[in-house]
Amino acid sequence: MKLAISGKGGVGKTTLAALLAQVYADAGRDVLAVDADPAPCLAEALGFPPEVRASLRPIAEMADLIEERTGAKPGTVGGFFTLNPRVDDLPERFSVRRRGVRLLEMGGVELGGSGCICPESALLKTLFTHLLFRGDEVLILDMYAGVEHLGRATVDFVDALLIVVEPTRRSLGTAAQIKALAQDIGLSRLWLVGNKVRDDDEAAFLRTASLDLPLLGLLPASPDVLDVDRRGLAVYDHVPALRHAAEQIAASLDQALASGT
Repeated sequence: MKLAISGKGGVGKTTLAALLAQVYADAGRDVLAVDADPAPCLAEALGFPPEVRASLRPIAEMADLIEERTGAKPGTVGGFFTLNPRVDDLPERFSVRRRGVRLLEMGGVELGGSGCICPESALLKTLFTHLLFRGDEVLILDMYAGVEHLGRATVDFVDALLIVVEPTRRSLGTAAQIKALAQDIGLSRLWLVGNKVRDDDEAAFLRTASLDLPLLGLLPASPDVLDVDRRGLAVYDHVPALRHAAEQIAASLDQALASGT
């Protein structure tokens, strides 16, 4: 199962990614969680202790590795470098593990935007493609708002794109943009997940303004989330309402994928 999670900044993509990763790990599945956000914070959401988080480093920031694999220094534009560098050893070398979840930080490429032709972009794109072809039982990709990492050559290997939304029109507007981008590259297996839902009215709002996309489930709003975040703890362990909601979302997703709907 290959899952990509996207949505407007701040809607809770990372919270959902962490919850689902732990749900599947606790169910005995082999889980690789990949933080593909330029400002990675999935390690904190998963509850990795500070000493383990300190050992993590985004692949995009490993200048020596990028030069070794591509033949050019990061930041180079133009010139010659390898467009298809070796990456098969990177997930094992640079991931960390906690409670059945392996975590890898990819980081982002700032130079020239998402379409830059540079060594670091070449390495990340090749690594991203490799991850989709790996045999991990569950791959969870915590992405930034958009589908820039996905391409027509890899879209068939993504089983589902989960678009996280809040019960606001602005959030749904971003979701509509992500839907359009996803459909442009041929990705049709899209679901919405509502987050920070406070009451029945907000739940009804998401159900009736769902952009012609199925609503997979809802994560309730909880004041405990901020407290848990400040303490560097895992939401999965300390906010039972969110854990139970995530378990239901995972079950609904499994059923939808199994039935082909």
